[in-house]
Amino acid sequence: MREQVEIGRGRSAQRSYTFDDLDIVPSRRTRSSSAVSTAWQLDAYRFDLPLLTHPTDAVVSPATAVAVGELGGLGVLNAEGLWARHAEPDKALVEVAQRAAEDPMGALGDLQRLHAAPLRTDLLTEALERVRGAGVTLAARVSPQHARELTPTLLSAGVEILVVQGTIISAEHVGGDEAERSSTIGAADEGEAPLDLEDFIESLDVPVVAGGVGDYRTAMHLMRTGAAGVIVGYGQAASTSTDAVLGIGVPMATALVDAAAARRDYLDETGGRYVHVIADGGMATSGDMAKAIACGADAVMLGEQLAGADEAPGGGWYWTSAAAHPNLPRSAVVPVPQHGTDLAAVLRGPAPRADGTVNLFGALRRAMAKTGYSDLKEFQRVGLSVRR
Repeated sequence: MREQVEIGRGRSAQRSYTFDDLDIVPSRRTRSSSAVSTAWQLDAYRFDLPLLTHPTDAVVSPATAVAVGELGGLGVLNAEGLWARHAEPDKALVEVAQRAAEDPMGALGDLQRLHAAPLRTDLLTEALERVRGAGVTLAARVSPQHARELTPTLLSAGVEILVVQGTIISAEHVGGDEAERSSTIGAADEGEAPLDLEDFIESLDVPVVAGGVGDYRTAMHLMRTGAAGVIVGYGQAASTSTDAVLGIGVPMATALVDAAAARRDYLDETGGRYVHVIADGGMATSGDMAKAIACGADAVMLGEQLAGADEAPGGGWYWTSAAAHPNLPRSAVVPVPQHGTDLAAVLRGPAPRADGTVNLFGALRRAMAKTGYSDLKEFQRVGLSVRR
């Protein structure tokens, strides 16, 4: 039972931890970095880096999805983003960046306006085929409310891994009259039918990654739907405002440990079915990434960390897909430090600075080597200490 803290007369709260509250404890053994593997496999797809990109237009274009794939990670294109709505998305992104430099709030309005354009399956297919044609694994993200509508197009274009992602996904959705409760993913807007994820996944021949979640029960529910991976968190970064807008937060260290416990219990429940846990948010540096793996994550979903690369479509600005919500945006358009390096250096080095923002996976390898672990599954057993 997690520790309960009294916050006032008759009311208590659970104590939770962020990555800043923890440190990795070295063991009695070290090893060479050359003897360490960061390889990760999701279903039939193997990757040299345990990385998925956060599906935001600020980071992922067809070109950057290809670059990430060639570097060993998985680029996830937002199937509801600008590449699926505008014939010249690069031009639109330049305009957003220029507007943001003068008026960040105005840039948010521009994003809302640009996303009000209808989805065009021809443009979406064209963008996806550019990635597929490069020979890297093709992945795309859809929101729960548009999954049924867009998935046939995605599959026809050759999508190999489908990401169904909302800001917060529930284990149980209650209808407007609260008369019926169903094992579904709740839609983000009133009046939209919820997605029955179990039936949806069962109808597909591709692995599905779903999230985000922040607790044991919801993680367990998504695992029972047949998801190949569960996203923990909602992309917390300098741009996200879900905590300010909704008052909802996910202390990532505790959320990951809880999801890892659900993964273990589900493995026992099913007699061996392993569901991957993917950390999304709360990671500002490579040290935070290492702590995420140490808390039980199999892979990390990065967005803001990649937005400072030379190739990033956001041109020095970052936001999540929640910025474009027409009624209640939960992400601002914020500037990100420019690394002066390309994606290859951000992911694999060399690092021109010592702040943990470049050579992210080289740092992860070094953390694993310094604590004596040879692969990611072993590193999930590393010791942790609490600072407070």
